[in-house]
Amino acid sequence: MKPTSQVVMVQGTTSDAGKSVLSAGLCRVLARKGISVAPFKPQNMALNSAVTADGGEIGRAQAVQAHACGIEPVTDMNPILLKPNTDIGAQVIVHGKALTDMDARTYHAFKPNVMKYAVESFQRLKSQYQTIVIEGAGSPAEINLREHDIANMGFAEKVDIPVVIVADIDRGGVFAHLYGTFELLSASEKDRVVGFVINRFRGDVSLLESGLRWLEDKTGKPVLGVLPYLHGLMLEAEDAINVNQLQEGKPQLKVVVPVLQRISNHTDFDPLRMHPNVDLVFAPKNQPLPKADLIVLPGSKSVRSDIAFLREQGWDKQIERHLRLGGKLIGICGGYQMLGELISDPHGIEGPCGQSLGLGYLPLTTELHESKQLKQSHGTLTLPNQKSVKVTGYEIHAGITEGVSKHAPVQLASGPDGAVGLDNQIFGTYLHGLFESSDACAEILRWAGLKQAKGVDFEALRDEGINRVADAIEAHLDLSVLWPDMEEFD
Repeated sequence: MKPTSQVVMVQGTTSDAGKSVLSAGLCRVLARKGISVAPFKPQNMALNSAVTADGGEIGRAQAVQAHACGIEPVTDMNPILLKPNTDIGAQVIVHGKALTDMDARTYHAFKPNVMKYAVESFQRLKSQYQTIVIEGAGSPAEINLREHDIANMGFAEKVDIPVVIVADIDRGGVFAHLYGTFELLSASEKDRVVGFVINRFRGDVSLLESGLRWLEDKTGKPVLGVLPYLHGLMLEAEDAINVNQLQEGKPQLKVVVPVLQRISNHTDFDPLRMHPNVDLVFAPKNQPLPKADLIVLPGSKSVRSDIAFLREQGWDKQIERHLRLGGKLIGICGGYQMLGELISDPHGIEGPCGQSLGLGYLPLTTELHESKQLKQSHGTLTLPNQKSVKVTGYEIHAGITEGVSKHAPVQLASGPDGAVGLDNQIFGTYLHGLFESSDACAEILRWAGLKQAKGVDFEALRDEGINRVADAIEAHLDLSVLWPDMEEFD
């Protein structure tokens, strides 16, 4: 194998065109061939995040891509992370640490200052790995965002790298998406496009041939390949909620997750989506909560705002009725804070200064602090009448919760966490990712009423998904255009 220094950036015609998945698959292809490779995304906007080993916060998609590379995620892989906390504002995270909150207009003016952070991280990774697979954000053809762009062509131009553009044919209008995007680029941006990828195709690819030839003639750029639609693919979403059920068994336990306005880290529930005996439902706004065995309040980027939203929806009364009828309730991170008696934000960390009443189910109070808790955690989980099991996960929260017992159900290396209340009907914890621990998932489901519950091997399922994408890439894409010095692609 010849070493390569070729860096490739994957941009898309739209959000959810397949940039994250294609990038993860390319990372796995290269890693399987013995090439040291790392993922990179200069700027990400997402409420699904991950904690790195060095105690920073990055987009979850880059953590998955690092896994595809066979390496640990670090903050340089996603130097700028934006976490929306209102419709027009977001928390700005630089090199894994929260910098400040900005509205959209203020951040747009601030962008020239953060380009240097993105370039610094990219150069550090480039010095450590043979090649880098870079993921863009949204679309490079968003004209209103072209000035000071650091997420797509602005970054590609700055560091002088080739670009692949991917489009999702399952949305319809794929040739319009690709041709229109290309035509909206500047001359220098067009020059750095090395080809197109069509994603999620169902059917006979020969039916596309006339369109592929037309696109190549019009743009002068090759179509590198057409990737098939991969049914039942399991890869954690970058931001959009994945509502697809992947189980093949007979659901015996109904789990409902209310979709809060600032829901975060909803990838917590991917192991439940894949469980053969669980029917997982994300309940949208303006709809009553379906009848369930278990309701889970998810994480939130704006806890006080979201508990007000929960009450506006009438979900608090529906949760009360659910508990009165014997149902179980779990709160994770922000959802855990909501289960307590009071949430206080004296410094205006997540919005206006003030405090909000919690749901009052647990004898706990939470105060939001400027320093965010970011750590990977491990320990044991012991729910009442259930066996003690090992659990791993991660914490991302600004709140400090008082009233936690030394005999709390979750015992972490850093100390006790969580609480159980209301005659063993309610469980809360700060620990994200607890369902990814197979034994812990099984015990929680037994606690919720699923007899003979088993967990799922989440890591194996994630690896299977990444390998399926990598196999499709090797079978259907001309990778010699991207890495011409690798003999295996000749």
